[in-house]
Order: sequence, then C-alpha cells, then structure tokens
Amino acid sequence: LILIGGFVQLLAGFLAFRKYDHLGGAAFLTFSALWGSYGATKGFTAGSVAFLVLNAFLIILASSFNVVLLCLTLAMELLTICFLLFTLENLPLPFEIVVLSVLNVICFYGAMASLTNCMFGKDLLMMGPPLLTVQSSRKDREDPLPCVCPKSHLTSGLRTIAELLNTGAVCGVPTDTVYALAASCKHPQAIEKVYRIKDRPQEKPICIFISNLEQLRAAAPPISPLLWEFMENVYPGGIGCIIQKGEWLKKLGVGAGYSRVGTQDSIMIRVPDLTVLVHLIDMTGPLAITSANPSGEVDSTHHDMVISRLGHKLEGVLCDGESDEVVASTVVNCTKIDESGITIVREGCIPAGKVMQIFERVKNR
Repeated sequence: LILIGGFVQLLAGFLAFRKYDHLGGAAFLTFSALWGSYGATKGFTAGSVAFLVLNAFLIILASSFNVVLLCLTLAMELLTICFLLFTLENLPLPFEIVVLSVLNVICFYGAMASLTNCMFGKDLLMMGPPLLTVQSSRKDREDPLPCVCPKSHLTSGLRTIAELLNTGAVCGVPTDTVYALAASCKHPQAIEKVYRIKDRPQEKPICIFISNLEQLRAAAPPISPLLWEFMENVYPGGIGCIIQKGEWLKKLGVGAGYSRVGTQDSIMIRVPDLTVLVHLIDMTGPLAITSANPSGEVDSTHHDMVISRLGHKLEGVLCDGESDEVVASTVVNCTKIDESGITIVREGCIPAGKVMQIFERVKNR
C-alpha cells in the first residue's frame, strides 16, 4: 500500500507539471519520494527530519496558491511527523488515525475539485484563495508597444494600416516571403523615410507590389507576349520581375512616388501570394516595398522581430505571426527577355533552377 501511495503521488506530480503547475508538481514528487523511501527502508529518522524541513518550505509556497494545496502540505507535514514517531517507536494510534483521515479527506476533495473544474472549465468546487500575496514592483501591465500593431485577421486591422499608409506613414507588413516595410507610392516622402529607417543606400532601388496582374494589363505597359506569358506563370508568388520603367506606371497608380521607386530605367514589380497583403494593396494602391530589417542584417520572419528592431521608427505593424519563408523573393531581370532571355539578379525563396525551367517552358511553348 505504501508503494502504491508513492506511485499515485508520482503520477500526480507528473500531471501537475504537464499542466505547468510547477509548485504542485514539486510537492507531489516530494511526497512520492517520502512514500517510496519509507516503503523501501521501513524507517528513516534522518530522512524524516529532512522532509519536515523541505515540506515546511512547500507550506510557505502553497499558502500563495490555494487553501487545498496548503492543507495538503500541512497534512503531509503531520504525516512525516507520524513516520518520525514510528521510527522512534513512539507513535500514538489515535494521532495516526486522525492524520491519515485528514489526509484522505483532503486528497479526495482536491482530486474531485481538480477533475470537476477541469471538465467543466469553471470553478464548481472551490480550491480556496491564496493566503499570502506577494506585491510586485513591476507594472501590472506590459510596456506599451512602440507603434500601432493590429492583427491581420481583423478587417479593422487592415483598415487601420491602410489608413496609415494612405496618409504617408511607413508600416511593417507581412508578405508571402518575409516581413517588409511598406509605403504608399503616392507619397514620395514616405519612400524617403523607408531609406532612413533601414539606413538603406540611396543607390539601391525599391520595388513595388501590386495586387494582381490585371492591374498591370490596365496600365498597358510595352511588354512583349513572351514577358506576359512568363509573368502569368510566376505571379502571384515569390518571384519579382524587373521590367522597363515608363509613364505607364502613373496609370498603375504610382503617382508622385514615380521617381523614388526602381531606377531611372527599370522597376521591379511583384504580385504577392498572400491574401492579407493583396487586400491591403487593393485599399491603398501600389506599395513601395523592401524587407523589414536594418540594411545588412537578416530578414524579419515574425512581426515581433519587426516591432523590436524597427517599431520605434514605424507608425504601424500588421501582425500576422510567422512568415511563410525565411528568405526574401527571387529577383529576375526581364528587361532583355526577347533578346537574351532572363537573368537571376538575386536567388531567394524560389531556386534559380526552377525559375529557369519556367522560362524555358514558356519560351518553347
């Protein structure tokens, strides 16, 4: 019976740890060791004294949790005294009966209360309030976030970020690869701010994102049938195409930011494969996009990284959890696609070999 009691206490400690109840788990594991060592040695005077001291510490901790756990630790203290008296052959029978009875009642009620409250998700059987409360010098609430950080799955979150972008703000947004900094192409000063936020060299161009290929068709750029076919096979997705720049960008909705995106002669355009971002672009028009990390550092793969690294410089971050990729998009130069084919400028989440396979298939077709 003693060994069975030790096994039950061990099981209770394991379950408590699984529920992240570290104090309860430590208490039950301690009690399991007490039962097991008593069953193995049939007496342990020095061990009983050690358990008395250890359990006294558990009593203090239990008083800050609930009454049931406090009573259990008190009962185990009395039980350890019983063990000590037994080894000294001086255990009164009435005292033993009372202690075991009290322990049984507490264990039965505690088990029933825990099981019932867990099954029904509410406190039907009270465990009692903590008797001791520790005053913390820390603030009860977390420090405020450095910028507006709405959730991406909420319509209000998308609307908030869209309104910020439409007024010339710079925000962190999720993409189908890694997190990015976004600015409206209607506000060149916002694009300039992106360069300052990232400490990005001015000679490095910024690309634009559109929501679908039909927007590009409506702008009627001078694009060959081969390039149209290639873009139809890579959009939407993690491939950006560099094409010839022209006045058609203004029809696309680039507006006053024309001179601040791309180079003097070319522009990289990408259609992301992420519903949240597509909806956002529909609300704002084309966005100037670059990865949300200080220049030269690794890409941001979670909104927390964007907030911690650049949040104090941004007006908002659209929170969407982990990014779909750990590296940015693959960039392809398509400005001479009809003469000499395409060139891989940067290999990213889409392997260069796969991009070339797509191009060869399109060209042969």
